[in-house]
Amino acid sequence: MPTPIDFYFDFSSPYGYLASERIDALAAKFGRTTDWHPVLLGAVFKETGMAPLTSIPIKGDYSRLDFARSARYRAVPFNMPEKFPISTQTPARIMLWLKGNDPARAVRVAHALYRAYFVHGTDISDVDQAIAVVAEHGVDRAAARAAIADPAVKDALRHEVERAMARGVFGSPYMIVDDEPFWGFDRLDQVEHWLAKGGF
Repeated sequence: MPTPIDFYFDFSSPYGYLASERIDALAAKFGRTTDWHPVLLGAVFKETGMAPLTSIPIKGDYSRLDFARSARYRAVPFNMPEKFPISTQTPARIMLWLKGNDPARAVRVAHALYRAYFVHGTDISDVDQAIAVVAEHGVDRAAARAAIADPAVKDALRHEVERAMARGVFGSPYMIVDDEPFWGFDRLDQVEHWLAKGGF
């Protein structure tokens, strides 16, 4: 069996959201699956010295324009949230906890959380709002709340971020296909070509 595509993403990443809407179909086209890995860009930025695009003078205005344009180009619903960026520990912990128990549901919940934020403007950094989103997909509210506060889940997320950086992950989205790294939503066409040709 071909190896899965490793898909690294942060819930506060507009380009991560756009990629999340395409990555599973792209993988399936070539008989692959996708292994979803939530990461925390805040931790990555501390290591790399990078900053959110929207906080960078001149570049920030362009990035906001490009988020919306890229969404229109790919016909993906998108509304820039009023609160941006946000801390993503809460949705990342929920997703990682679910992944350990029900990977398919974890992906559905990841989609729901992403869409709640980048379509409806829901503040998924807020525990109550994040739980309300996932509860609509059959996740027990009390169990989700306990997972968010669980030291074991917190440690698991910290280790997930550390492993990601050890593999060279420094942004969102970041895809690894057969050890070949691709960074950015605009690299999905290259990912597709790589899968079709077996490398280039």
